Amino acid sequence: MEISLLILRGKIPLAILLFTVIFLSGCTTQEQKVYHVGILCEAGNMNSIADGFKAKMTELGYVEGKNIVYDFNMADFGSSEEQRILKKFTDEKVDLIVAFPTEAATAAKAYAQGTDIPVVFAQSMIEGNNLVESVRQPGGNITGVRDPGPDVTVKRLEVFHELAPQAKRVYIPYDLNFPAIPPVLEVLRPTASSLGIKLVELNAKDITDIQADLQARNSSADIGMDAIMTLGQPLTSMPDTFAVLSGFAAEHNIPIGGIIQNDNEKNVFIYESKFYEIGSLVAPLADKIFKGTPAGTIPVVTPEAYLMINYRVAQQLGLNVSEGLLARANEIIR
Repeated sequence: MEISLLILRGKIPLAILLFTVIFLSGCTTQEQKVYHVGILCEAGNMNSIADGFKAKMTELGYVEGKNIVYDFNMADFGSSEEQRILKKFTDEKVDLIVAFPTEAATAAKAYAQGTDIPVVFAQSMIEGNNLVESVRQPGGNITGVRDPGPDVTVKRLEVFHELAPQAKRVYIPYDLNFPAIPPVLEVLRPTASSLGIKLVELNAKDITDIQADLQARNSSADIGMDAIMTLGQPLTSMPDTFAVLSGFAAEHNIPIGGIIQNDNEKNVFIYESKFYEIGSLVAPLADKIFKGTPAGTIPVVTPEAYLMINYRVAQQLGLNVSEGLLARANEIIR
């Protein structure tokens, strides 16, 4: 009412008023930036990385469907489907590619070269490849959350030794063609030697190789192992493979432990980073990139490892779990 009277009395020129209204209207209707994120996952058991990433992004103010859109895809490493997905991401000029694990990250980096699209990896090995230049300065247009495979595997064997010191022969099946395995073995073998442990190694292509080896051991008077330790790799992450290994362990009353499985009740311990929490560590890196920080200047993040002790299984096996080990555990199943 007051503004109308002022206009009528000639106190506010009509032209100035119209300009002010148009200016303010333009400020309030300015479109908000919507970020498009392409996600490539090559391991079904790692889907929770994407869940943790999205949840943390929401906490940081990125609301799905409002100011951010996710394009989640799964594909096997080196497949034509993987190539199609990455080509789609680059053709659509997404604002960010999130890729995991290692193989997906290296493929995404290759596809994004020559574009302005940054890449953030998760659960990816940085040893034995050229994914980054260094932890502090990853270089190029990439950063991420590493898979601390060698560090965690060494600690995993140390925990196993503390939990079951009588286990002097530890069976470790692995697929040597999996890129994460050679760097792990390089540090695991000297650690085992220093602990007085013999690693009973089996290089297996698939579950059938493991089944054949265990069947042969069953036919022998001595199975040749005192414990089974699983490594971070697709081969022993598969539910079917773990069922074979845990079944053999139960039959011979020996402990099995190592990595997170679908059926953790059979593991006597787990020492590994949790995928959901790894995803939550990806989000702050994406946020920094969206706010203008070049990806290659953002230091690579190392996740904390999670220790679970299955006290119930340990008692069934007659293992004496020290108070010190229980105090360090993030979770105890009793």
